[in-house]
Order: sequence, then C-alpha cells, then structure tokens
Amino acid sequence: MVQGAPSQFIEILRETIVSLVRRDGPDLTARQLSIFLIVYLDEGPHTVRGLASALNVPKASVTRGLDRLSKFELTRRKTDPQDRRSVLVQRTVKGTALAREITAVMGEAAAAMEEKRSSRKEYAVSHTH
Repeated sequence: MVQGAPSQFIEILRETIVSLVRRDGPDLTARQLSIFLIVYLDEGPHTVRGLASALNVPKASVTRGLDRLSKFELTRRKTDPQDRRSVLVQRTVKGTALAREITAVMGEAAAAMEEKRSSRKEYAVSHTH
C-alpha cells in the first residue's frame, strides 16, 4: 500500500511531469497521458469506445489523443479481426519504454521524498535531546 500525505503524492506527480517535460521526447497532454496510462496499466484489449467510457469523454477526444500517441509511436491501432467495425489499441516498444521510464522517475521521486522526510525526522530527534 502506498503511504504518504496528499502533499507528497502531488510532489511526486510534479517531479514526474517535470522530468517528462525535460526529457527528449514527446510532450503529452493530460488526456494523452491518461489514454497512454490506461493502455499500459490496464489489461486489454482496448478499444476507442472502451477508452472513451473509462475517461468519460467523447470518442472523438480519444481518437485525437490516439492520433498523437500513434504519431509518437507510443500506441498503434489495428482493426479487430473478430469485429471489423472495432479498432483495437495496442502497445508498442517505444510506449513500453516510456511506461518503464515513468515508473522509474516516480520511484526516484518517491525515494528522494522519503530520504528528505527521514533527514527531517533525524534532525528533529537530534535537536530535541
């Protein structure tokens, strides 16, 4: 279970987003990042309709987000062989690498925060005696 104060979570989020912006790669909007994370963290198969439902946004919004993600080679679309009217959203090698990078950045941010918190506790204990 993840522990921490809400302010710590927002700080981890900030550090993660700042790191993503600084790196050499696509700059994703919140909607694009949301679509990306659902595709990479939730079991598929993923469809435009399913993603729109999960995000509670119109299918057209998901389509635009997927257009950008596909352009960056973070996802790809394929016609569902069992229902030719449906399009499946798939992961890519580049997308998998980005998901790992995000995980690593969040882990580093959480570890740095924990280290700061421990240092503050040690300082407080050493200065109360």
